[in-house]
Formats: sequence, structure tokens, C-alpha cells
Amino acid sequence: MKEIVEKLIELNKTISTMESCTGGYVVNAITNIPGASNILKYSAVTYANEFKIKMGVDKELIDKYTVYSQEVADDMSLKISNFANSNYGVGVTGKLLRQDDFNKFGKDNEVFISIYNKDKDYFLKSKLAVIYETREENKDYVLKEIERLLKDDLGL
Repeated sequence: MKEIVEKLIELNKTISTMESCTGGYVVNAITNIPGASNILKYSAVTYANEFKIKMGVDKELIDKYTVYSQEVADDMSLKISNFANSNYGVGVTGKLLRQDDFNKFGKDNEVFISIYNKDKDYFLKSKLAVIYETREENKDYVLKEIERLLKDDLGL
């Protein structure tokens, strides 16, 4: 994440996150880097659908595609970017090898990642099957994919 934070500082770009299953793991990795306050605009951990909706995620998308979908991840990244007026918005939703008693659909090992690039108006997307035993290992696996997507987009 160090290269990404440094590149965002160099480019005078900002980032915001809306995380669900990763529970702030992504923003924690960002804030572990000196200078992160120059590029991090806002972060939200929205486990409950209610708070995704309060942050602007379209309830109709959740109802149509489920909260565990690429469409919802895309809307999360778009809405957090717009909410914070940041150049990049990161949205993460899915399940880390755990059944959700409130949302009983979708695979228990699938995570959807979306990074919205506001300057170029496009999404970087990824769907992962988490494979590790612990939640922390799976969060780290998701973080590595987010880092890969951002590095590619930033030319690193």
C-alpha cells in the first residue's frame, strides 16, 4: 500500500472506501502509511444493508442483485467517491467463509471488489473466491487484489 499512497500523494489524488466484509481492513492498511491523511478523504464500514442504503447505495440494486453482487460493489465505490468527492472510491462486499443469517443468498466464499475512478469515469472490478482458513488471511487476500487493481490503474 506504501507505493499506492505515495503515488496518490504525488498525483494529488484522493481515495475513500466503503467496506463490508473486510470491516475496515483496507482503510487500516492505507492509514498505516505515513502521509495517508493527505489522500484519504473518508471511510465507511457498512455491514448492515441499512447503512449501505444510508450511504447512498441503491436499495433497488440490493433487492434485484442481492447485497453480494458486483452491481452493489460498483454502487458502493461510486457512492463513496461521490460522497467524499474523492478521485477513487473502493467498494467491497461479500462473505468470508461465513453464512449471513440476514442475507441467506450467495456463496459463502465470494467477495466482490469495485474501484471507481472518478476522473476517468470507469470501474475496476474483481470477484474473488476466498480460500484461506481465517478471516484475517482472507481480508489480506482481498487487500492484495485491491492493491493490484490500484497499482495497475496508477501505472505502478
